[in-house]
Amino acid sequence: MRHRPFKHRRWLAAIALSALVAGGAMWLSQPVGPGASFTNQVAAESSAPVKPGVEPDYRPESASGVRTDIQQTNTFNIASSTPATLGPDPFAASLEGTEIDGALKADANGELIVDLETRDFFDYFLSTVGEVTPEEALDRIRTLAANNLPPKAAQQSMALLDQYLNYKQQALAMQNTALDPSRQNDPAYQQEMLNKAFTDLKQLRQAVFSPEAHRAFFGLEEAYGEYTLATLEIARRPNLSNEARRSLVAWHRNQLPEPLQRTERRLLESNEENRQRIEIMETASSPESAGQKLMDQGMSPEAATSVTSYLQERQDFDARYEHYNNALAQLRNSGLADKDQAAQQAQLLNQYFPDNKQQTWARLKMLGSN
Repeated sequence: MRHRPFKHRRWLAAIALSALVAGGAMWLSQPVGPGASFTNQVAAESSAPVKPGVEPDYRPESASGVRTDIQQTNTFNIASSTPATLGPDPFAASLEGTEIDGALKADANGELIVDLETRDFFDYFLSTVGEVTPEEALDRIRTLAANNLPPKAAQQSMALLDQYLNYKQQALAMQNTALDPSRQNDPAYQQEMLNKAFTDLKQLRQAVFSPEAHRAFFGLEEAYGEYTLATLEIARRPNLSNEARRSLVAWHRNQLPEPLQRTERRLLESNEENRQRIEIMETASSPESAGQKLMDQGMSPEAATSVTSYLQERQDFDARYEHYNNALAQLRNSGLADKDQAAQQAQLLNQYFPDNKQQTWARLKMLGSN
């Protein structure tokens, strides 16, 4: 079994802030429409408060931070939960062979436990809109809740889903705010608009959700957003030295919740490791030497072999390009007509670079040198 791509974890990637400003709504381009209407009745029937769970621990799958997994320890005893898979016959083709992201859970009192897995569960099904109708996606959430949770928790989950759909529709509308064309390239104006968008989105969430649900769904996301905005503001200030910037960013990093501090530390360590590896590749006396030094630093033999092969290929290309460039210089001084020079140049390209990939590299290098 595999998990679907975590589209709603963009805020830990390099585009974290822009995704945060857009809200979770960016990935759902189609409005949910009248198919959400069934949740209104359930929302009216259930006014009982929902119970928050603890916030999860995020661990990036790779240095890029594009995907994260959840390691969650709930403070409540889980008495019932939705299943981990849809079985062999999922209702949307994109879900085939995947585990369900997140879950709806109830405690021993029959009340819904609200944590980030609740939002994951909603997003897993809502992301199929386009493949299937909104009604089909929503009906599957409702059916799984009704069949696997106590009645009270099922009603609470539908009330929360109704709030989530309302939030997504309003967040999409918020995205349509236009920038002032005369100021959109001004860094100060960009910072101002990012701050405003973040504040507006946070206020929207507070208006739509209970404090408990707001914290469970968006607590870590908003903490990271505030940190990102602060680092952008620090970077923009011209009166700060590099040392002062690093110190201030470190101070803001220490204000993050512990799970995000761990993620940031891993990313910083990974960035430093990548910087050291780039330095090794740029300064090594040969591809073989670079591969050995990378293994000494901790790179796997398989990865180091791949790097060595690529560097050898580039070394061979550089040697060929030098000879090719010398031949081109002689051709330009030959006095041939432009048409004949073009034909000769094409022949030289095929002569020195029989491989299509290296021909592409040669063309790109020529464009760069011009």
